[in-house]
Amino acid sequence: MVQRVQVTEKAATVIDDLRSQHGELMFHQSGGCCDGSSPMCFPDGELMLNETDVWLGEIQGCNFYMSQDQFEYWKHTQLTVDVVPGRGASFSLEIPLGIRFVIKSRLFSDAEYEQLKPVRRGV
Repeated sequence: MVQRVQVTEKAATVIDDLRSQHGELMFHQSGGCCDGSSPMCFPDGELMLNETDVWLGEIQGCNFYMSQDQFEYWKHTQLTVDVVPGRGASFSLEIPLGIRFVIKSRLFSDAEYEQLKPVRRGV
């Protein structure tokens, strides 16, 4: 199956380091508040999810969610979580390290879109 969300090796290493410090983690794709549209990393369960959140899959063993409204804009794209130097303006766990998670995206081909792993709506 084609994955909706994936992670670079560099970001996977950061996730593993954060997990060793904070325990299990989760991601939520920001909808523009605080730091633009950035993937935000939290201890698992710290961000309250509801029926308007969509589960897109897992990256490095972490659930990845976004709001249903955002999903309508992003549903035709594959998201890749990467990490870059710089201090973002969010509450994401990597910010104190002087780095930030970012999203890189590309449109799915028609064939890929037909093979997508289904999303789960709600929590």
